Amino acid sequence: MAKAPPIAPMEQFLVHPLVKIPPIHLGGFALDMSITNATLAMGFAALVICALLFAAGKRELVPGRMQSVGETLYDLIDVTLVEPIIGPPGRPFIPLIFTIFMVVLVMNMMGIVLGFGALGGQTWTFTPTAQLAVTATLAVITFGIVLVVGFVKNGLGFFKLFAPSGLPWYMLLMVAPLEFLSFMIRPVTLAMRLFGNMLGGHVVMYMFASFIVGLGVFALQGGVAYLGFLGSGVSLAMVVALTGLELIVAFLQAFVFAALATVYLNDVVNLGHGH
Repeated sequence: MAKAPPIAPMEQFLVHPLVKIPPIHLGGFALDMSITNATLAMGFAALVICALLFAAGKRELVPGRMQSVGETLYDLIDVTLVEPIIGPPGRPFIPLIFTIFMVVLVMNMMGIVLGFGALGGQTWTFTPTAQLAVTATLAVITFGIVLVVGFVKNGLGFFKLFAPSGLPWYMLLMVAPLEFLSFMIRPVTLAMRLFGNMLGGHVVMYMFASFIVGLGVFALQGGVAYLGFLGSGVSLAMVVALTGLELIVAFLQAFVFAALATVYLNDVVNLGHGH
């Protein structure tokens, strides 16, 4: 009797070595330089981003399709985020926000395509932004840039961010620690939001995709089991619908990540005065 393959939705998030490279020993530490499915996916994402930007950077008077896409995405960051939130002082930060947006967007979109490879047991498939280590690294880099910009532009006046003006000193004793805690938890919320959305969506898609195979195999037994084809068809429809939803979520999460990075930069660029 044929059996359906076991459902193991979390296996698609495991890191597997693809090319073993001897570790490099530095003092008491061993640096593993092996190429894994994670490094392969992120390296491929970098190549895709470079190819997209190269194709979009032709500067034709009448833009082609790729140039139009590139200009639209750039205007999305410039006109929709940086200009309204930070204002003219934010112009130097447009390339940074655009880079953050493109990195998250491409890895999100690529993860949806590569995620289907996990159904066939392909260990090279990987979704970078469904890994907390990846989203946490992006969040820490973004937060670190905000800190550097804050101290460079404001010096020790950066700490005014935690002391709202107009409050009496006894209120500051309560408000300042809360403001500091709220500020320091920002990279956690950045990382967890992106990680949770991408992880949850991929797990649900994998579950329904596994039902397609499992119910289909069950239906081949004949008799009442033929009803399994109905369940398999419903699962297929759910996968199609969830794929469309995941594409929307992938774009929105990249936009939200870039928007929050812009808001955090605004706090330190326009410190002490509104825009």
